[in-house]
Amino acid sequence: MNRNIFYFSLLSLAIAGCSTVNNKQAGGDFDYASQPEPQQLNIPSGLSAPEQPQTYVVRDDINRQGPIGEEVDVRAPSLVLPIAASSRIEGDSNQAKIWFDKVLEDKDLQVFIYQAIEEQLASDGVGIEVIDAENKIYESQWYNREKQSGFWLFEEVESTESLRFRYQFETKPHGRSVAVIVSLVDYMKTDQSGGSKEMNQLDKQRAEMAMLNEIVAQVDFKYRKQQRDNRLLRASQKLVTIGTNKLNEPTYIVEMELDLLWANMPIFFEDHGFKVADLNETKKIYYVDYEKPSISLWDKIWGEQQPIIELDDQRYQFVLSPNGESEEQTTVTIFDAQGNVLPNDKLEFIFPVMEQALSFRDTF
Repeated sequence: MNRNIFYFSLLSLAIAGCSTVNNKQAGGDFDYASQPEPQQLNIPSGLSAPEQPQTYVVRDDINRQGPIGEEVDVRAPSLVLPIAASSRIEGDSNQAKIWFDKVLEDKDLQVFIYQAIEEQLASDGVGIEVIDAENKIYESQWYNREKQSGFWLFEEVESTESLRFRYQFETKPHGRSVAVIVSLVDYMKTDQSGGSKEMNQLDKQRAEMAMLNEIVAQVDFKYRKQQRDNRLLRASQKLVTIGTNKLNEPTYIVEMELDLLWANMPIFFEDHGFKVADLNETKKIYYVDYEKPSISLWDKIWGEQQPIIELDDQRYQFVLSPNGESEEQTTVTIFDAQGNVLPNDKLEFIFPVMEQALSFRDTF
């Protein structure tokens, strides 16, 4: 029984020792902090003093205002993580600051970022207040943290810590770049030794960076969510229909700008058995040779085959034109090797494959 008690005592001491490790402090001794500066060499008269390079000279008066020895905080400073699309940092800035460039053309960038901050604070159970709407300055309500000791029925609050942050926007004149600056404006800590409104400078910097990184992560989440919503919307939309062009010829009408569709057509050709033989960029005409793709056994096994467009093997012309006055629509009229436009019934027959392909749903 005594042996068990002895082992239990050793285990308790080991756990207690592990719990008292100070991650802010360097390991080893700190004798260097109390070492006096060595005296300079006393050179006898008549002899020349040796050369004394000053590159690595360390004097004992270089750090009288800051921490020394055990008081030195060895933690690395936190960094801003520009993980959101089109986000960047300024290398020479010591602020918790990040720039966002416009990604979503249909969204006001500043409003989008403000909503991200608002949503992040709401998830933390904290509100946001307008301090100066004209200068775009906002502040959070208090973040309250408690550190408890003991366990179960014997828990008690060991310390409480409260923080408030300020969020300031900087906007470029063109409105396509917006910066967010986070700063800690209020701090209070209460523990057994009393209360304090001062925070260690490194802890302050780490708190500001952590808050800014939460905002960046929220912006990134909102971007990803918007991309998902766009894909779902695109999947449910009819982006390709059958209609007529300006000459009243049967054609496909694609919900895409002419230049963008022209640039994307090679992707369509490559994926569906067409080879571009020539093109006329001025008239927006592709001359392509079609050979119906063969499906191998392995394609069938792995399910990697592309849907087949049921056309005869020959040369075709794909003529792209703007659809009337709409800049968002483009007509795609297809001509066979004899220069005859594909009739409406043929367009309808291959429509299930063409609709999927010209929508570029699997590409964007």
